[in-house]
Amino acid sequence: MYEPAAPPQRPTPPSFGEAFAYWLKLGFISFGGPAGQIAIMHQELVEKRRWISENRFLHALNYCMLLPGPEAQQLAIYIGWLLHRTPGGLVAGTLFVLPSLFILCALSYVYLAFGDVPVVQGLFNGVKPAVVAIVLFAAWRIGSRALKNALLWALAAASFVAVFAFQVPFPWIVVAAGALGLIGGKLVPDKFRAGGGHTAANQQYGPALIDDDTPPLAHTRFRLPYLVRLLLIALLIWVAAIALLVHPVLRDMGEFFTKAALLTFGGAYAVLPYVYQGAVDGYGWLSGPQMIDGLALGETTPGPLIMVVAFVGFVGGWSKELFGSDALFLAGFAGAATATFFTFLPSYVFILAGAPLVESTHGDLTFTAPLTAITAAVVGVIVNLACFFGHHVLWPEAGATAPFAGTFEWFYALMSLAAFVALWRYQQDIIKVIAACALTGLVHTLIV
Repeated sequence: MYEPAAPPQRPTPPSFGEAFAYWLKLGFISFGGPAGQIAIMHQELVEKRRWISENRFLHALNYCMLLPGPEAQQLAIYIGWLLHRTPGGLVAGTLFVLPSLFILCALSYVYLAFGDVPVVQGLFNGVKPAVVAIVLFAAWRIGSRALKNALLWALAAASFVAVFAFQVPFPWIVVAAGALGLIGGKLVPDKFRAGGGHTAANQQYGPALIDDDTPPLAHTRFRLPYLVRLLLIALLIWVAAIALLVHPVLRDMGEFFTKAALLTFGGAYAVLPYVYQGAVDGYGWLSGPQMIDGLALGETTPGPLIMVVAFVGFVGGWSKELFGSDALFLAGFAGAATATFFTFLPSYVFILAGAPLVESTHGDLTFTAPLTAITAAVVGVIVNLACFFGHHVLWPEAGATAPFAGTFEWFYALMSLAAFVALWRYQQDIIKVIAACALTGLVHTLIV
């Protein structure tokens, strides 16, 4: 007689070591910009490991979307904090960017010391089409779950048109979507309801460790003394770090990248003009063409795209010969570490200070309706990001005045299509797709 399969059990809480191993792995495979990184975390944490439910994941993500700074890294801090308190958040956030720092320093050294390296260039050429596919796949994954009705679909489409056709800044899109969600939550609440209890997605994956109906843990409750202590410690760390930077160039970097971190609403592309203006025109740490090369490195290495600041810091330290002409790598690493530290320090403060307040709102429609609308708008922004990447990969010689100039890269278009089919139809692991595309790009570059 047929016995129905037993329902999946709630997963056991991961040990700190198990979570540490995952966050370390994520730091090495977090390709594809914020959309790709969020897709990787969703696939692993929501679908496979079931450490957090779909709704709780999206609720945390929407809060991170409102903040300045890299939302994917902040999401990692948030989930790490949920699982293992403040140490968990610190480990998750640090391991998210630490591998990227060392990889970018190594690549920056090769870039400055040896110039163009065909092998490295070939690998990058292969990764770029994979990035296009990853971002499109992320838009499909998030959109298929977040766009539950025609109104949310229309909001996503309007968001895409606003940013693609009219270049509306991302912060204004977030504000407008949140306002529409707030109004819509009162007028047509069913259209903006994220769902209660177990959603269809949760039923598909099974019960999560941190589920929609999980009672608040002790450390997630808001406590004013904790907030005051956290803010004071963060301020002391910043003051002490600035005081330890004895070289004036490093001190300028610390102050400049702190300002940049507080202006990164809308992701890395929103703050890049500010970084370009300050690093190139203001301080002369690097040239304009070097900044463009650094952006290419940031797009094709793991970690947030804003990690391009590590390249800026490395080139700045190298070019200014901070410790003399015989210690250029040490000078570059000091610049990269300084830029990275001061860029990401505010992210820890935003999450560890604000997350307890956010956790108290995940069942309240007054708060969830605006966040549901923001999620829908973000889908449109992600599609625009895929178009941006795709345009630069498929028409590499094009410019602002001639957007379709030069040769269309049919080979890389087919690579992007194949990578998307592998992710969407055959559900291949993202890192395997990236590796396959990198090797394909290397072979193609060396042959052609």
